[in-house]
Amino acid sequence: QVQLVESGGGLVQAGGSLRLSCAASGRTFSSYAMGWFRQAPGKEREFVAAITRSGGITIYLDSVKGRFTISRDNAKNTVYLQMNNLKPEDTAVYYCAATGRFSSSLREYEYWGQGTQVTVSS
Repeated sequence: QVQLVESGGGLVQAGGSLRLSCAASGRTFSSYAMGWFRQAPGKEREFVAAITRSGGITIYLDSVKGRFTISRDNAKNTVYLQMNNLKPEDTAVYYCAATGRFSSSLREYEYWGQGTQVTVSS
């Protein structure tokens, strides 16, 4: 089992940057592909980015390509989401999640963090 704890959210002006971190417990972190999802008020949770177990392959939601970067440090049991040039429409609760199967589908993810709020002001 994996426990996930996100941090790094906050309030930022449009055009600014934030880096989210997700710390995982347990010694099996490198066995899981990791993903970031987000949920805005009144909307469904959506995929943002994912990274394979080794970190060699990443995929992104089209609207964040070129602005967000997912990365991981298996020695530190941590996955990151660097978010640059933030826009008001990026405002949401951001969740990290772990899956045994690299995917952009929410249904494939077995373990979830509690989420961290990101608010982008215009």
